[in-house]
Amino acid sequence: MKKVWAFIKGCFILLRRGSKLYYAWVYLLLALMAIGVLAYANQLYSGLITSAMRDQVSWGFYISNFTFMVGVAAAAVLLIIPAYVYQWKPIKEIAILGELVAVSAMVMCLLFVTVDLGRPDRFWHLIPKIGILNFPQSLLAWDVVVLNTYLVLNFSIAGYMLYSYYYRRQPNMKYVTPLLLFSIPAAISIHTVTAFLYNGLAARPFWNASILAPRFLASAFCSGPAGMVLMFQVIRKWTKFRITDEAIFKIAELIAYAMFLNLFLLGAEVFKEYYSDTAHLAPMQYLYQGLHGHSDLVSYIWTATLFNMTAFLLFLIPQTRENHITLNIGCVLIFVGVYIEKGMGLVIPGFVPDVLGDFYEYSPTSTEVLVTIGIWGTGLLIYTMLLRIAIPIMNGDFHVSEDGIHPHIGDELFLVRSPGEPEQDKEPDLLAQ
Repeated sequence: MKKVWAFIKGCFILLRRGSKLYYAWVYLLLALMAIGVLAYANQLYSGLITSAMRDQVSWGFYISNFTFMVGVAAAAVLLIIPAYVYQWKPIKEIAILGELVAVSAMVMCLLFVTVDLGRPDRFWHLIPKIGILNFPQSLLAWDVVVLNTYLVLNFSIAGYMLYSYYYRRQPNMKYVTPLLLFSIPAAISIHTVTAFLYNGLAARPFWNASILAPRFLASAFCSGPAGMVLMFQVIRKWTKFRITDEAIFKIAELIAYAMFLNLFLLGAEVFKEYYSDTAHLAPMQYLYQGLHGHSDLVSYIWTATLFNMTAFLLFLIPQTRENHITLNIGCVLIFVGVYIEKGMGLVIPGFVPDVLGDFYEYSPTSTEVLVTIGIWGTGLLIYTMLLRIAIPIMNGDFHVSEDGIHPHIGDELFLVRSPGEPEQDKEPDLLAQ
């Protein structure tokens, strides 16, 4: 336990060290978080009337972002499988970074669900023995279980592996491998259960399709890895951490396969609705064509469709997939395109027109936008802090000192004192390379 506490204290020292650019980035994210907190305080005081959600459209911008971020979190499995199932070294070296993305994304998911509740102070109703979780009857209960399990799972795996590297020993794979293998179905489960929340609603024909869960997974394996590719290139540019082109190009190749499945499944759903031409076609008509003069989402969904198809072509051709300029353009197009398609393009048409045939065209209020910005700032700050700890450990710049207790950072030995322990002088690290 003493070693664990020393490791934790050393991590806090790492978080306080950095360049002016690092501090500027952190202060920017803190400012975004403060804006989000103030906006949420207003929503909490005035109620959900500050949002544009009403009886007709009861899920909006928050749940749209939640659905998208579940996919980003699930996409970590796209690194776990080649890294630990097939033991492919270039991706194995960066798999921890993918797990940290999952941790950050899951925190954002839970925050989006929290701000969508009118009375989040009643969360204790979900605690077994105190309240009633209603598990396994309730799909919402399933979602609570799988989301929190996946968060704890990824945090535990990444934390243990970094702790082991800090003490300059290899992780005991006898314990890690079962958790890594379990994280694969766990990643699939978080997005499958989210899809079941939608397509289990028989009165919402836009979601009531068995193909929705595969569509969710296919889109998740596009947007999440696309965001990772962009982040990995930033990490490679601004840190000493080595990420090979071979790993990035392999992720891009996997995105191409996933993008084909995503577009194919979407096309199959569009064909089914338009060819059958039943009363259930109305939500899709509202989304893609506009209906009875209501067309707020039409320009957005066609923009997303154009982005996704263009990105698919860029990733399909090896020459453009392995060119950093077109690769990054494709990643941005996929990330934005799936964000629109899987967010507002999925949630809102499920409610419009409503069960009485009325139209309420939803668009987020400034409060919803500011709260969302705050949550995105929170997620990015968490990922920044996790990277600030993980990269020095993986590079060998942050490790245990010769005494086996105190952390060594860079070329200096930082002594972390326990309460009441006398201050000691710095001494050279004999293990520094």
